[in-house]
Amino acid sequence: MHIFNLPTSICSKRDENPGYMEIDQAIRECNDRRLQTKYNNAIYVIQRALALYSIEEVAFSFNGGKDSTVLLHLLRAGYYLHKGGQNSLNGDLKDFPIRTIYFESPSAFPEINSFTYDTAAAYNLQIDILRLDFKAGLEGLLKDNPIRAIFLGVRIGDPTAVGQEQFSPSSPGWPPFMRVNPILDWSYRDVWAFLLTCKVQYCSLYDQGYTSIGSIYDTVPNSLLSISSSSNKFKPAYLLSDGRLERAGRVKKLSSACGTFPADSNGLNSMDLHKNRTLTVSVIAVGDEILFGIVEDQLGPSLCKKLNSIGWSVSQVCVVHNNIDSVAEEVERQKSTNDMVFIYGGVGLLHSDVTLAGVANAFGVRLAPDEEFEEYLRHTIGDQSTGDRNEMAQLPEGITELLHHDKLSVPLIKCQNVIILSATNLSELEKQWDCLIELTKSVDLLALLEPYVSKRVTTNLLDVEIAQPLSKLCLEFPDLCIGCHRKSRSGPLILSLVGKDQSRLESAVNALYKKFQPGAFMEIN
Repeated sequence: MHIFNLPTSICSKRDENPGYMEIDQAIRECNDRRLQTKYNNAIYVIQRALALYSIEEVAFSFNGGKDSTVLLHLLRAGYYLHKGGQNSLNGDLKDFPIRTIYFESPSAFPEINSFTYDTAAAYNLQIDILRLDFKAGLEGLLKDNPIRAIFLGVRIGDPTAVGQEQFSPSSPGWPPFMRVNPILDWSYRDVWAFLLTCKVQYCSLYDQGYTSIGSIYDTVPNSLLSISSSSNKFKPAYLLSDGRLERAGRVKKLSSACGTFPADSNGLNSMDLHKNRTLTVSVIAVGDEILFGIVEDQLGPSLCKKLNSIGWSVSQVCVVHNNIDSVAEEVERQKSTNDMVFIYGGVGLLHSDVTLAGVANAFGVRLAPDEEFEEYLRHTIGDQSTGDRNEMAQLPEGITELLHHDKLSVPLIKCQNVIILSATNLSELEKQWDCLIELTKSVDLLALLEPYVSKRVTTNLLDVEIAQPLSKLCLEFPDLCIGCHRKSRSGPLILSLVGKDQSRLESAVNALYKKFQPGAFMEIN
């Protein structure tokens, strides 16, 4: 699914420094109604802030990235309109009167620094450069200046966006000021639609395949924009077809909390580095029907087999009621004690579908409308819906990643180390699992470890005859999981030996045989 089509005239030319009025006029004259709505809402927030605070009391945090570049030009247009538009300013001013803050980090890309200073010169920005710790530098700046509000280019989905509104006081422990977020509800698509429609300059890194720019230590070009595997060339950022994968160019650090590993190229080759690690996962089913015995849960056992096939150890499978508090309590417990949690059931539009709300509660965040997910619902349910799709597209705020695959009509949902499956039967689970594994091969989602292998043997010996020797075998092979079961009370005993080393399994079976008379056990497939 492509985000939007780019007119040739937009892609081929970027103006050096469009005037205040040109920004506003470009948006008014474009045929993108969604962008016009986003623009109008952002301008309203800016004008509201400029009405509440004097120009000396506001500042703008600029970091050279695409989001803050959008905000710069929104502020220029917003200030122009706030002052009366063309009648007052004739659409042009030599100076940008809002104080600009730039934190110059030693780990920043040179291109970011160059673009920032070039932009400051082009628009006569009154720029304050902070070279200390950002918090300490900000404290000093606010102490010496009457700044009461700071415009930020924060968007929902950013790590810092959790819990923020368009006007939000600064966090505890920080100097007191009002955070003003005019583009909080903008998507990746909206950002690029604005930049290209207004034909403004942006950092050159975005034309080299970078889609989300952090430091030189944690940012690489987005592999999804690679022109070919044999070359080191990438398409520009605005051609990324799925805005949810904007941060796929951020290198992941090793984290046992989410089962991810270091990546030298977007995680593409990192999965083989730690195949012998043991990672644990728990499985949660949500459904009163299972607890009341109305339906039999088939997804849990199937999911366990699939997880074992990629080397993950399932620590627990549990079923909880269709109740927000029950879901939240279980998710909170499992996510902190396991590397990953899978949850299914209770996902949908009915009154009993409480899983998303429960997951949000477990992480201490709220449910908020997700614009990208709303687009999927529009294509999937269309006019069949009698309600507001925006209200239906409520996802845990700030922690949600949508896992899109062409074979899925609706993406999978990942909230940090919790993956939410919408499957209701085995065929749907099979499709979602296959898509998840395919995505894992291109984006660092699940660690693909050495799979578990097993051997099974059967015997007609009685429990009392095998109990003590079997206990000794377990002590001799503590790295193996050795279990016993019978298909019927009078049927033969079946022993299952599970581990990751085939030779250890062979050794354990041979050791078992030596404890009994020849022919006491028979290996089965």
